[in-house]
Amino acid sequence: MDADTIATLLDPEVSSYLDALPTTPPLSTSTLGATRERMQQMADLYVRAEGIVRTDHTLTSSDGFTFSVRVHRQDGEEGPLPAIIWCHGGGLVAGTYSIDDARFDRWCPRFGVVGIAVDYGLAPERPFPGPLEDCYTALRWAHDHAHELGIVPDRIGIGGSSAGGNLAAALALLARDRGGPDVAFQALIYPMLDDRMITPSSAWEVPIWPPSSNDFGWNAYLGGRRGSDDVPSHASPARATDLSGLPPAFVCVGALDGFLDEDVAYANALARAGVPVELHVYPGAPHGFDLMTPGAAIARRCRAHLDEWLAAQLEKSEGSSVPS
Repeated sequence: MDADTIATLLDPEVSSYLDALPTTPPLSTSTLGATRERMQQMADLYVRAEGIVRTDHTLTSSDGFTFSVRVHRQDGEEGPLPAIIWCHGGGLVAGTYSIDDARFDRWCPRFGVVGIAVDYGLAPERPFPGPLEDCYTALRWAHDHAHELGIVPDRIGIGGSSAGGNLAAALALLARDRGGPDVAFQALIYPMLDDRMITPSSAWEVPIWPPSSNDFGWNAYLGGRRGSDDVPSHASPARATDLSGLPPAFVCVGALDGFLDEDVAYANALARAGVPVELHVYPGAPHGFDLMTPGAAIARRCRAHLDEWLAAQLEKSEGSSVPS
C-alpha cells in the first residue's frame, strides 16, 4: 500500500495525532543523533509516579561492555515477587530504558511485580550480538540475584516493543538454546523480527517506521548484512526453524504496521510448534500506536489485552493471586 491509501485507513484518533506532529525525516546516519535526542526528550517529559522505587544497577556483558538496568518496585511491597524484564524500542539504534518508567509505574502496583528495564547498547556502535548479550546478561543477573532483588527466579518473564520485541523473542530463543536461565513468558509488542524485508507489508509506506528506516536499523544492527544468507535466527527471530520449547507468548501489531506480516507469521509458527500464543491485530493502527496516542480507544484496548494476558501468566505461577 502507498502512503495515501494507508492514510485513509488510519484510526481517526491516531490520524489526528499524526497530523499534529512535525514532519520527521526517515532514519539515517544524518538523522540518528536527532532521533536519539527526541526519544530521550519523550522519556524526560514523563512525570514519574510516586510510590515506585527505581534503582539503577550497572552490569557487564561477557565482552566487557557495561550498561545499566533499572529495577522498579512498589514502595513497601513485600517479596519475593514475580519479575518482568523489558527491552525498549528504537529500531535497535535509539531509545532508552527510561521511556518504560511509565510502564512499570502502572504494572508494579497493579500486578505486584518487580520491573527490570534494560538499557542495552545501541547499534551501529554496538551491533549484534552485543545488545542481545546485554539482555541475556540482565536475565542471568536477575536469576543469580533473585534473593537480594526480592524476586522468584522461576517467575521471570520478558518482553519488549518494536526493536525490544526483537530482543525479547531472540532472548527466549537464546535462553532455550543455552539451557537457561528459565523464562516464564514472552510479550512481543509489534516486534521487529525479520531482516529480510520480503513480506508485502514490509514494503508499505507506513508512518513512523517506513521501509527506509527499517533498512537502516537492520543494517546498523547487522553490520550491513541485512538480508544475507548468514544472518542467524538469534539476530532475526523470523528466521528460526525450531520454535519448540519456548515460553508462552503474546504478540500484537497494528494492521497498518510494516511488521504486520512477519508478526502474524511468527505467532502462527509459535502455535504450530506447540507454544501457547495469543495474537492481536489492531485495525487502523500504525507502528507504535500505543505509545504515540495512549489515550486513543485503540491504544486502551491494546493495553487491556496485554494486561489481561499478563495477569493470566502471573496467576499460573505457583498459584499466585494477581489483581485483575
